[in-house]
Amino acid sequence: MGFVKVVKNKAYFKRYQVRFRRQREGKTDYYARKRLVIQDKNKYSTPKYRMIVCVTNRDIICQIAYAPYAHELPKYGVKVGLTNYAAAYCTGLLVYSS
Repeated sequence: MGFVKVVKNKAYFKRYQVRFRRQREGKTDYYARKRLVIQDKNKYSTPKYRMIVCVTNRDIICQIAYAPYAHELPKYGVKVGLTNYAAAYCTGLLVYSS
């Protein structure tokens, strides 16, 4: 009988990292979710839209949401920095207006 190395020992289980619960249950494919949210790199100046689907007990609700960025603020006349608190507020207003 040959020597069989034990792979799953105490050190293995100490370092083992479990996956997300919904991924373990097979309910959510996080790779597909990432591809839905992240925009292709070859689409430089196109706006990013997101499809939001909410399944309720009686109905299915679909929404199309637009995701604005702070670098769009100079088109609306904002001349301050794009990474400060005021730019975050203006980007929130841009979300509300679109």
